[in-house]
Amino acid sequence: MSKLGVAIVGAGMIGEVHRRAAILAGAIVRGVSASSPERATQVASAWDVARAYRDIEEVVADPQVQVVHVCTPNHLHRAMAQAALAAGKHVICEKPLATTLEDAKTLAALAASTGLTATVPFVYRYHPVVREARARIAHGELGPLRLIHGSYLQDWLMDPASNNWRVDPKLGGASRVFADIGSHWCDLVEWVTGERFAEVSAAFETVIAERGAATSKSFASATTDGAMHAVSSEDVAAAMFKTGGGTLASLTVSQVSAGRRNRLWFEIDGAKASVAFDQEDSERLWIGLPDQREEIFVRGPSAGSPEQRRLSVLPVGHAQGYGYCFEAFVADTYRAIAAERPEGLPTFDDGLRSALIVDRVIASARTRVWTPIS
Repeated sequence: MSKLGVAIVGAGMIGEVHRRAAILAGAIVRGVSASSPERATQVASAWDVARAYRDIEEVVADPQVQVVHVCTPNHLHRAMAQAALAAGKHVICEKPLATTLEDAKTLAALAASTGLTATVPFVYRYHPVVREARARIAHGELGPLRLIHGSYLQDWLMDPASNNWRVDPKLGGASRVFADIGSHWCDLVEWVTGERFAEVSAAFETVIAERGAATSKSFASATTDGAMHAVSSEDVAAAMFKTGGGTLASLTVSQVSAGRRNRLWFEIDGAKASVAFDQEDSERLWIGLPDQREEIFVRGPSAGSPEQRRLSVLPVGHAQGYGYCFEAFVADTYRAIAAERPEGLPTFDDGLRSALIVDRVIASARTRVWTPIS
């Protein structure tokens, strides 16, 4: 089969991650589109790719492009993904799929009607020990679930001088911290446990009322121009869920927790055993057992479930991480384009599910009442 031609739309940090993963998966990056034609020209030169596209229309008109990677700020996702699908291109669209539930419904329906491959990078599914946790739960090793709990904590916005387009609801959406990182936790926990959240009680807080007026790149150092402006999006959030099976789940999310760079953590407690995962220590899965016993399962290609072994591409003791997850996700997307059926590939339907949860969490945070997730 000839190599896939791909276009990267958006040239920030995550666009570079997509570019690398696409190349490692065997695709040819035909060109890049950025925030301006001038920026696209600069990035095309730096990446040594043939084309600097002016806009999404020029991207989808390129007959050498079969896959469009949408890596832009959130408010642009719906229009760009829709244009690519309408032009017959497969799509990888960064999360959130859209900034509103209705737009996410539109995109998921369009993807289904076209039959094209359309995926969303919920890449934490691709940690090998996460696959191990899912397999053990599916095989009944934990027994009936009794409690799900965890957090997703970062610190890159704890300085009031720090700002980013994500902070602006017009660009990032009505929710910031929950939609940005809480959505990852929810997708991961629903997928690992096989249980779906049925209702939620949530609370949001904006703990930094003003931020520096100048924006910076994601996860970059604070700007120093001195001007400040008011903030309306949340810095921290808490949510309690109840699953359709009756299991309680609690989640805390923050982008202002000092020392927590990117700590996605969950623990799932069953009647027979518990499992816990920490993304900042992603080589190991903690397994709690009765009678004061515990085990540590270490990622590796020679033990555990088939999916754990498939995704463990390096020997034990050679750490894998986020980059490997992203590369495996993109490779699985390309496999799906080739009519294979890789396990656990997150699609636009999963993006729609995430948009529904975020929408209901926002509603609960505004009303402070238990809210169904229908």
